[in-house]
Amino acid sequence: MVTAEIAVALPALVLVLTLGLSGVQAVTDHLRCIDAARVGARLLARGEPVDRVRTEVAAHAPEGARVELTVGAKRVGAEVSADVPTVLAVLGLSTRPHGVGWAVPEVVR
Repeated sequence: MVTAEIAVALPALVLVLTLGLSGVQAVTDHLRCIDAARVGARLLARGEPVDRVRTEVAAHAPEGARVELTVGAKRVGAEVSADVPTVLAVLGLSTRPHGVGWAVPEVVR
């Protein structure tokens, strides 16, 4: 009887653990996207070359993240977005972790 109860409870425990760890990964990816966008905006505002900025942002962002850099006359920006973990995507979670950072070059210098 105990074996049957364990056989039912163990898959449920694994499922809850997997969902919990996937949620933690999604939150971590979101925070990494925000940090990477801040780094990118700050480096662009200091006048760093775009290739170096892209490399630095990719180092701070989650693996496979998309990076979009915007350089304008009055402000610069970086947008970083990543996909949710596969387990959460299968369940229909469609939000995508992303971060946006804007800076005004005159203020940063």
